[in-house]
Amino acid sequence: MTTKTLAVALALTLAPTLSFAMGCNYGNKDQQAMSCAAGTSYDAASKACVPTTS
Repeated sequence: MTTKTLAVALALTLAPTLSFAMGCNYGNKDQQAMSCAAGTSYDAASKACVPTTS
């Protein structure tokens, strides 16, 4: 095989690996919406749904 063919084969082999590595941190800075059951609300201090007091 020629050097050019080996270089292309190496690039095609590594391309999927590099794309997976780039995507593992995608969206980590986005916040997810949380919904609690009826009669509860989200408490940021305890990071859980707590019963609401009327």
